[in-house]
Amino acid sequence: MPNQQAPIAAQGRANAVYVLAQAALAAGLLLLAVPWARVGGMAVPGYGFAAGWSDGVAKLAPSMTFLLGLLALGATLVLSIAWRRRGGASLLVGGSLVGAVVLALALLFTLFSPPKSLGSAALSLDWGAGAALAALVVAVLLGHTAAPADWRADLPEGVRPYFARGPLASFALGVSSGFPFAMIGATLTTRLAQTGIDKSTVTAFTLAILVYNFKFLWAWIVDSVPIPLLGRLGQRVSWLIVAGVLVVAATVNLALVVPDPANIWPTVTAAVLMGAAGATYDIVIDGYRIEVLQPHELGYGSGMSQYGWRIGSVAAGAIALVVAGQAGWTAGYVACAVFALPAILTGLIVGEPERHRPPAERRSIATVARGIWGPFVQFFAREGAWIVLAFILVHKIGDTLANLTFRLLFNDLGFSNDEIAFYDVSLGFLAYMLGIFLGGVMYARMGMKRSVMVSLILMAVSNLSFAVLALAGHSNLGMAGAIGFENISSGIGGVVVIAYFSALTDLRFTAAQYALISAGASIVGRFITGTTAGSLIKAMGYVDFYIFTTIIALPGVVLYWWMMRSGLVDRSIGSAGVSEGE
Repeated sequence: MPNQQAPIAAQGRANAVYVLAQAALAAGLLLLAVPWARVGGMAVPGYGFAAGWSDGVAKLAPSMTFLLGLLALGATLVLSIAWRRRGGASLLVGGSLVGAVVLALALLFTLFSPPKSLGSAALSLDWGAGAALAALVVAVLLGHTAAPADWRADLPEGVRPYFARGPLASFALGVSSGFPFAMIGATLTTRLAQTGIDKSTVTAFTLAILVYNFKFLWAWIVDSVPIPLLGRLGQRVSWLIVAGVLVVAATVNLALVVPDPANIWPTVTAAVLMGAAGATYDIVIDGYRIEVLQPHELGYGSGMSQYGWRIGSVAAGAIALVVAGQAGWTAGYVACAVFALPAILTGLIVGEPERHRPPAERRSIATVARGIWGPFVQFFAREGAWIVLAFILVHKIGDTLANLTFRLLFNDLGFSNDEIAFYDVSLGFLAYMLGIFLGGVMYARMGMKRSVMVSLILMAVSNLSFAVLALAGHSNLGMAGAIGFENISSGIGGVVVIAYFSALTDLRFTAAQYALISAGASIVGRFITGTTAGSLIKAMGYVDFYIFTTIIALPGVVLYWWMMRSGLVDRSIGSAGVSEGE
């Protein structure tokens, strides 16, 4: 009897702790949410910072970041109540932690970069916000106590594969992969605009982004050349460290350069160096990601990598802007160098991928030459390799051409900046995140071939939704539908197509071959569509233009369908897409 009662008693204690964790989460949510419901009325004592009160007058509306934190906490509480069994403890821990971090960032951003509407009002962390965050910490600790040792077992079956070792590593790798692109993209554009650089001059900085399209030219070095001293850690891990250090150095270098309208080339050079370092980091990260994932995990790993990329790029851009507003652009860029660390730490913690297959030793000039050409020779020696390359080149032309013009359409239809910010940025971001999740599930349940086929059709058809919007005119519902459909489709395609491209590589040349594939997937769209979109709209009008983008997407769909029917998709798969023993 005692042996039978012990597990029951332990389960009872765990359930009691779980209820206490839910109560702490509810308390934290109420402490944060109640003041916002009273904006316009009398000030609630203790919420001078959280609600933006100054001298009893509400002057600050809740930020989008703050609202997202509240949404995460609310969803966590509802799901933990609906999920009555003990397994909800891990969900409660994760949701409370994410919500607390997001809210803390929102509060700190407001503290160190207060909106102009507050003027010189003094802001401080009053007891209300502090008590709310303390309640969330208690919820995390109690939830962790109630959760089982293997927290993955708590997760729903459909979500569990995303949190396996390989996909989690892919997420961290994606965070580090996304931030260099943000540093030479919108963030640099903002910095140049604030410095007084002419808009026409800013186009010179497209060279920094174009570097990514030519990374296959030196990718063989990452596969073939060992790093002295660090080489004992493994080829991939040692290169993660070196490339990460290069990115940090390039970020600091770009931070220290002061843009000068009279001589812009030092800044252009620093941006190009940043692009080269970021592209090199991408080469290493992609090779590591493919090799750390098992073939059946490629879909989930690609999804987690996309999540990380989005979060890393958005977070780095936001932090750069906030810090720059208080301490200048140099400090803003230097602060973002920390985003290089997740990939390095992942390599050190996870170690060298078990699936990595080092190529043959390279000592003579002849063998070095073979090391340079080997990845390309091996790829193009496969049956139908040129047809596969043709698919890689054309599969996204229609989608890329359409994506370049959405903001032009919104402006011409008379949408306000607030409407664009809400629907295109906020709703689009959430829809893209949903698409990424669906893409991973589709890849696992439908298989590679069918999921890629469905994603290609969705991406082609999604362009028609903007033709409908152009016909409808200024319609918030139409804009929401078009943006939602487009971003869900792009999220699905971004996962399953990347997983397919990853499976095309040979484990001996993973980095070099994926660099070639990823460059080919974007280079045609960037060179061709960037120079033709505006003139096509002028000649055809928006409705016919978006119908045209759907039509030019069809060759990629038809080509992939033929590859499926002929068996070429299966025959083109490299060793990265095949399990051991197959």
